[in-house]
Amino acid sequence: MSLTVAIIGRPNVGKSTLFNRLAGRRLAIVHDTPGVTRDRQEAEARLGPVSFRLIDTAGFESGPEGSLTQRMTEQTKLAIAEASVCLFVVDGREGVTAGDEIIAESLRRSAKPVILVANKCESRASDAGLAETYALGFGEPVAISAEHGVGMADLLAVLTPFAAEAEEKADEEEEAPGNRPLKLAIVGRPNVGKSSLFNRLLGEDRALTGPEAGITRDAITAPFEIAGRAVLIHDTAGMRKKARVAGKTLEEMSVGSTLAAVRFAECVIVMIDATAPFEKQDLTIADLIAREGRAIVFAINKWDLVPDKSGAIKRLREMLDRSLPQVAGAPLVAVSALTGEGLERLKKAVIEADAAWNSRVPTAQLNRFLAEALERHPPPAVHGRRVRIRYMTQTKARPPSFALFGNQLDALPEAYTRYLANGLREAFGLKGVPIRFLLRTSKNPYAEE
Repeated sequence: MSLTVAIIGRPNVGKSTLFNRLAGRRLAIVHDTPGVTRDRQEAEARLGPVSFRLIDTAGFESGPEGSLTQRMTEQTKLAIAEASVCLFVVDGREGVTAGDEIIAESLRRSAKPVILVANKCESRASDAGLAETYALGFGEPVAISAEHGVGMADLLAVLTPFAAEAEEKADEEEEAPGNRPLKLAIVGRPNVGKSSLFNRLLGEDRALTGPEAGITRDAITAPFEIAGRAVLIHDTAGMRKKARVAGKTLEEMSVGSTLAAVRFAECVIVMIDATAPFEKQDLTIADLIAREGRAIVFAINKWDLVPDKSGAIKRLREMLDRSLPQVAGAPLVAVSALTGEGLERLKKAVIEADAAWNSRVPTAQLNRFLAEALERHPPPAVHGRRVRIRYMTQTKARPPSFALFGNQLDALPEAYTRYLANGLREAFGLKGVPIRFLLRTSKNPYAEE
């Protein structure tokens, strides 16, 4: 087994700052507001020579049954159960609080190894609070400052024995060549069911869900499989209109986290609310993903709430192709994250979209396609001279990109490149991926120097 380290503590003691420090990059949102972290956030981390899987958790607080606070605490308890060792973080300046004592008791009941970490100890002002932490019963605390990187060597010293033990138990399995995980992100407006779909695909309550909009703030990641293919799936925060987010620091950071997940992904599931499909924000999100060059699959969620399903998919398909011609023909799958309806079709569509995103078409086949396309619908004339396309080749995949060679191609209308893109999608199975063209105009030998 690999070493798994969970960071546990009450809100605002610096857990996410320590998470980012150990992960080596800003993955978790950090803000002065208590309770920013709500889901378990995971990352591969490294401290000196020791590598480990790191879990950031929400604050450990009691709350009414079914409340958001209670659900956050349940997620923290699941992280403790997964961990090889827990870093129990307290505020070294503030000293021990009643909340710390409650967490200490829960950790003792878990029987997991615990390393007591006193954070915010960058100055002598923390000495009094540091002395109080011995009363928690976990031995000598490791004094650190996650913000300033102080005490990391001491933390490494206490983690090293746990790493050595985990290494002894590890089963040396190397990833098979060609089995690179597919990076998949789920995006959409707030409250369309992204986290519910994330949990349904994983088969566990991995992300917090509920009727409250905007529960998810960090983009969280988890591994799973589709038909034997390794997948790394990202749940993301809902993306609202810029005007509604502007000036709200936490929301701006959440949207930034979502955009980073989209850029990291290879295929993106765009969640659409079946009861209010293809609103302007849905189209804006999909256009952004197309401009980033990612494969797209549309999941029409809450399908169980649609009263009249007859012909609904056809109407949605027409609406999609009319509103987003840049991804015409993208897979559109009716699902219910609540009941599990349509999930197998969705998984199949993801694998097919990924295959299309990675596809390469031989040049000979491309030019046969081009000849037929030009015969059916020749390019228009510009200033009395017809635009000529002589040759076509694929320059790269991920997404499929094609170079067109000819004359006056800078005058080729967008409608004509869209015609070629739609033809390529039909002829070579490139549905669900944006197609890019590089126009290379031949030099006119008769033009004056």
